[in-house]
Amino acid sequence: MTSAQFRRPYTGASRKLVLALDVGTTYSGISYTILDPGEVPQIRTVTKFPGQNTSGADSKVPSVLYYDANGALQAIGQEAENLREDGETDENEWIRVEWFKLHLRPKNLYASDITDECIPPLPVNIAITDILADYLSFLFECAKEYIRTSHAAGDALLRSLEGSNDFVLGHPNGWGGLEEQRVRESAVQARLVPNMQAARDRIQFVTEGEASLYYCLEHGLSSDALKAGNKIMIVDAGGGTIDISSYLVKESHPVKVEEAASPDCRLQGSVFVNHRIEAFLFDKLKGSAYDDPEDIENIVRSFEKTAKRRFKSASEAVHIRFGSRADDDSDYGISKGILRLTGTEVASVFDPSVRAIVEAIQEQQSASGPIKNTLLVGGFASSEYLFNSLSRELTCHSKGMEISRPEGYTNKAVADGAVAFYLDNVVCSRVSRTTYGVKGLRKYKKKYHSRKPSGFRDASGSWMLPQAYHCLVKKNQKVRTEEELTMDFCRDWSESEFQDGSVHYQPFTIITYDGTSDCPQWTDVDSGSYHTLCTVHADISGAMPSMKPSKDNEGKRYYRFKYKLILVFGLVELKAQVAWMVNGQEERGPGTIVYLGDDKVPRASLTAL
Repeated sequence: MTSAQFRRPYTGASRKLVLALDVGTTYSGISYTILDPGEVPQIRTVTKFPGQNTSGADSKVPSVLYYDANGALQAIGQEAENLREDGETDENEWIRVEWFKLHLRPKNLYASDITDECIPPLPVNIAITDILADYLSFLFECAKEYIRTSHAAGDALLRSLEGSNDFVLGHPNGWGGLEEQRVRESAVQARLVPNMQAARDRIQFVTEGEASLYYCLEHGLSSDALKAGNKIMIVDAGGGTIDISSYLVKESHPVKVEEAASPDCRLQGSVFVNHRIEAFLFDKLKGSAYDDPEDIENIVRSFEKTAKRRFKSASEAVHIRFGSRADDDSDYGISKGILRLTGTEVASVFDPSVRAIVEAIQEQQSASGPIKNTLLVGGFASSEYLFNSLSRELTCHSKGMEISRPEGYTNKAVADGAVAFYLDNVVCSRVSRTTYGVKGLRKYKKKYHSRKPSGFRDASGSWMLPQAYHCLVKKNQKVRTEEELTMDFCRDWSESEFQDGSVHYQPFTIITYDGTSDCPQWTDVDSGSYHTLCTVHADISGAMPSMKPSKDNEGKRYYRFKYKLILVFGLVELKAQVAWMVNGQEERGPGTIVYLGDDKVPRASLTAL
């Protein structure tokens, strides 16, 4: 039984459009559903884009843009590729932008053999958020045009849906809150939503690994695989990243799963096979008539279209047709416009990606226990060599593991899966990727004797120690999707601070820890392992009227605010609130999370109770 078979009619009061935009490194896709009250939602895929030769030919569009020297967008998607084939982009000296998604990656997502130089640079006068905004705007317009022309009374349908659109955007497993914030900023700029508050309300994110899980639940998993207690692994092999996610089936009717290990992400997607073959060809053809960049680029493009997908084994030669019958140089393996490479040579450009995937799979198994069913999805999954190599390696080194490719695995797994994620809510718990907490103060105890000289007496007379770390959730901790993790804190304000109103909106900084300690206590121990994740800006103005002043040891009035910091870690995104008590009743203030990308640990500002 698939998750779709348990899907219930939409219970909302009015019609709504849900769009999933999958911005990929090399290709992108769009899926959607129109929610009608009382109707069971159906997932649909956009299969027509500007510049495609035949209607309904493909559910993906190139993630390519061209800009002029002034930074003005000139071409995008398949139309951009068509103009390139016609020579117009070169004639106009437009600047090609590709693989732009990789410029959004976090600093900690890297591979030993891949440097920034491996990724095509952006134009100097255009920010990555501007490029993403242009591309999101393009996808949004493509979606609207497809709905307009593919549905009866499409214009009227779109008018009825205006202002009610929700969006789901997929991103690699290795991305976090900072990257999501930048995507939201681009979405506002692209006019998907009017402002950042609407972006927070109407844009959801799902990891590419989890979106692929939802796709596989509908297209690739048997009822046997979905028996309670079984584990499944999803390997989303895309253009830029390899995303690996493992799940334990908790219930079969309806399907409920939980993460069995922290999801993994490797920077070893299919574009790096292209990068390695390009470097190999420059070396192989050095000194020939074909060692200039244009010829090498032409050969790589021919390799991409044919040999890259068909290549199966290091024991078979590869022939790449790139020129005319007049192109002939036997010293370099070129005959009648065809370059001959040995299977070993071609295998060498695939193998770093194969090794990275095998290593990641083995690490997932080490963390989660044996997993029998592994599903390979994504554009890179179409490589026969990749599939055969993984099958062979996993059969040899992971007893009982079977790898398969579900129907339609290359084009639309993330986009379709993102819509299913919005509808079905199958994942009931997730595994924390790192340790989360806050920096603050800690009451002195005898066991902290060595730290006593660094302490001070607070307004109430207690001896407090700075540099304390208060852990909210530990690395690899399993957290239910709606579970609230709380910790009690307090803050003291002077009379003047309280009266001037500046304390109504309070910042709370969330700090991650990636060191080796199971229970980190102090931020000045292993200090390089602490990093600022984000700041929660909380509206606590509702607490002000109920607060009563106290007097410190010098008779000065001060106000103490006792509160709970509430974080929800089990969702794809971190959520935060602040709660306090008024006359025995809990009240809450909303928390807005801002990611600054700042690795500095802030000064102590919180006191644990």
